[in-house]
Amino acid sequence: MAKIDIISGFLGAGKTTLIQKLLKEALKGEKVVLIENEFGEIGIDGGFLKDAGIEVTEMNSGCICCSLVGDFGSALKEVVTQYDPDRIIIEPSGVGKLSDVIKAVQGVAEDVDLDLNSFVTVADAKKCKMYIKNFGEFYNNQVEYAGSIILSRTGDVAEDKLNESVALLREHNEKAAIITTPWDELSGEQILKVMEDGNDMAKELLEEEEICPVCGGHHDHEHEHEHHHHDHDEECGCGHDHDHEHEHHHHDHDEECGCGCGHDHEHHHHGEFDPHIWMSPKQARIQMKNVYEAIVKFDSENKDFYEKNYKELDKKFEELDKKYAEVLAPQKDKYFIVPHEAFGYLARDYEIKQVPIEGINSDSEPDLNKMKELTNFAKSHKINTVFYEMGESDKIANSLAKEINAKTAGLSTIEAKTQDIEDGKDNYFSLLEKNLDAISQAK
Repeated sequence: MAKIDIISGFLGAGKTTLIQKLLKEALKGEKVVLIENEFGEIGIDGGFLKDAGIEVTEMNSGCICCSLVGDFGSALKEVVTQYDPDRIIIEPSGVGKLSDVIKAVQGVAEDVDLDLNSFVTVADAKKCKMYIKNFGEFYNNQVEYAGSIILSRTGDVAEDKLNESVALLREHNEKAAIITTPWDELSGEQILKVMEDGNDMAKELLEEEEICPVCGGHHDHEHEHEHHHHDHDEECGCGHDHDHEHEHHHHDHDEECGCGCGHDHEHHHHGEFDPHIWMSPKQARIQMKNVYEAIVKFDSENKDFYEKNYKELDKKFEELDKKYAEVLAPQKDKYFIVPHEAFGYLARDYEIKQVPIEGINSDSEPDLNKMKELTNFAKSHKINTVFYEMGESDKIANSLAKEINAKTAGLSTIEAKTQDIEDGKDNYFSLLEKNLDAISQAK
């Protein structure tokens, strides 16, 4: 049985350095496959480990986080079959969700003899406070799901600052083992033992709880876990209120979807979270501010340049947000049939309701039962417009529109290329203006 260790952490946290230490000092004689994907960090050179009897196979092709649902599972099975490793170390992209990687590995483990040995997060002691503040759920998810948290660069941080960082991490993960000792004072064997011991707690949590597809937090079947997710009536780092988020995006398995069309939670999400935050000018504005503040902290010498650009864009976002609020005010609580579930943040922020033809990812066509549900729902609510995604096929929208004697219109998700985008005639702001016009004209 191959052991799997997942070592997550933000860009530059020190994951590669930790892996090198483990390979040198704790995994001698083991056959290791390294599945690695990172930007800006130095990859593992298997040559320097030959004398130690460690076989390292690197897999740098493709982004783990972008292929979790599909190719990743097949690739992992192939690795086990082809290499028969003693251990597989997975180093996900620095901006990936640890919960997504864990869930993907668990899915493979159902078919292949694998032991999810540890899932670890490496956190830069000098930067974790800033990351928690600026990167919200993506950074917090890595902390919340870690069986152990290994702090890097602790020797460069004053004791009071180090204690502050630990306290902040504890707010998101009460039980994980946290290593604060400088790495050069520890052996690889000592670190590995902490990783494996800490994983016992994490495994218990995963058995008791399920991953929320909306926020990535821990949810018990009956109640939310007290210490391992952000409260849903508070704002997370992405700027959206999860109490409202659940109103439109997530509901219990025994309840009907808030759109009223009768399909349940699983039919909607298929275990995925909604990434389409850019569809709401209000949320995109928040994200732009977060990016601006983070960049300035990294490159304070050029603050004036960033600030000038930020203020110009912020004014555009402010004007667009106000326009959305004013134009859509008469449409409050109105239902709109949209091509796929990409308009949840927009719907929540401006108090309209999306009824999606497809789920988060528009990669499959609805079946006959779904089309019947949508037809009945549209007729009962006297919906006269069915939206399709600009740059994609409109055949499903046309079929539904024909059934309910409605018209069709296009909406952009900023995901599909159109000729106007290619020609430079359209940009983010112009596309959201077109979306607003289309929605406002639907009666």
